[in-house]
Amino acid sequence: MILGLIGVGKMGRAICERLMETGNELIVWNRSPEKIGDLEGVTIAATPAEVASSAEIIISVLANDNATQSAYFDDGGLTTISLNGKLIIEICTSSPERAVELEKAGLDKGGQFIESPVGGTVKPAKEGTLLALVAGDNAAFERAKPILEQMTRRIEYLGETGAAAAMKLAINLPLMVYWGALGEAVAMATSKDISAEQAMSILVDSSGAIGAAKVRCQPILEMMREGHSSASNFTMFNAIKDMKLMVGTAQSMGIESPIIDAARKTAEDAAEDGWAAHDASLLAAWRSSKS
Repeated sequence: MILGLIGVGKMGRAICERLMETGNELIVWNRSPEKIGDLEGVTIAATPAEVASSAEIIISVLANDNATQSAYFDDGGLTTISLNGKLIIEICTSSPERAVELEKAGLDKGGQFIESPVGGTVKPAKEGTLLALVAGDNAAFERAKPILEQMTRRIEYLGETGAAAAMKLAINLPLMVYWGALGEAVAMATSKDISAEQAMSILVDSSGAIGAAKVRCQPILEMMREGHSSASNFTMFNAIKDMKLMVGTAQSMGIESPIIDAARKTAEDAAEDGWAAHDASLLAAWRSSKS
């Protein structure tokens, strides 16, 4: 069976490598084809429609609504051809409403669709240890399951389309709040002449840290000391996109969201200060410098 892959950025490339490692044949498309010229062992398609015409199952790993709009609906998009017999697995983190829109577009062309945003970044994607959050038609889920099992350590089926998008935003919400709070915590400690290194060491060895902080403390300290860091799994730009989705989704459900809204504004301030391309965790370094 040939698998299709739409979007070969950092996560898409890691997923691509994993699926090749598990013995799959892939045809792939990326909006910037020059960025995947070095990718060996795959067929490179000129359009998403070309991917869909060759593959039975198409995995979409796109960054945002603009990317899905282009890949699904522009000339050469997925929905410009018949999708009879095809299954789309949409991994993009989106609003619940957007997931429903994409499902309808696929179904209208005769295809099957599930949403499956994932928990985890590049390393677990390469290792096949992501967390899959799945929603949509149960028959489509059963068809997708053997592929998802190659990519993940855990698969959770959550019901109707839109539920997985809501759960993914719920997972990311406290994480986005944490990075700014960590920066404020370090600033409080360093104001009393405690070094950032000592403060961070104590924080990550206490209830003052979440699990992700333990692997992010060194890149954050590097950014504080040297003004640069190698961490680049999830940019501030994409984090702000997700936080806007969180606020909008909460509002659509009649839920107040003052905490994540404040975190969004902090991240936007950092982005305006030139940090948009930095990893979202480095908000801790920026916030510490401003406290």
